[in-house]
Amino acid sequence: MPPETLTPERILEATEEVLRRYGPAKATVVDVARALGVSHGSVYRHFRTKAALREAVTERWLNRTSEQLSAIVAAEGPAPERLDRWLTALFEAKRHKAGDDPELFATYMALIGESGGVVDRHVTDLEAQLATIIEAGVTEGAFRTPSPRTSARAVFNATGRFHDPCYAPEWSRPTITDDFEAVRELVLRGLTG
Repeated sequence: MPPETLTPERILEATEEVLRRYGPAKATVVDVARALGVSHGSVYRHFRTKAALREAVTERWLNRTSEQLSAIVAAEGPAPERLDRWLTALFEAKRHKAGDDPELFATYMALIGESGGVVDRHVTDLEAQLATIIEAGVTEGAFRTPSPRTSARAVFNATGRFHDPCYAPEWSRPTITDDFEAVRELVLRGLTG
């Protein structure tokens, strides 16, 4: 049986496993190559540097959340309901990432510190998704705001405690769901008033 073709996606999958096993401080490109059964030069043909590989795996991790949320943006239904689902899905996605695999979450937190551009693009994408929902709400007559983009940024910032990874230690508190629901309700009321 011929060996599986080496693709960027296979490299990123292997990198994630290597990071999970060794952590960001000890994981090397050689470890990734070994896990794939190839030379480290083969990995470098797809990712020119270790930093580029680490940035790509971080971007892949963040894009999983963006893709899940974009389905809500594109869904049919009233904007207030979609905004409610979007905010809830963002909180749940981030909370699950932190709680389901705390070692990998800690690894990504370290990588995010190295990949500011990736994080900035992720935040810009999420704010654009929010703006799309809010613009739809304005068109429907459900939301009132002179600037959907400014409101999207404000909603993103107002709900930061429930999606910004720096707050991850709070996400396991018993009252966090009640706190989230209170903020979400306030945001939705603020856009409809």
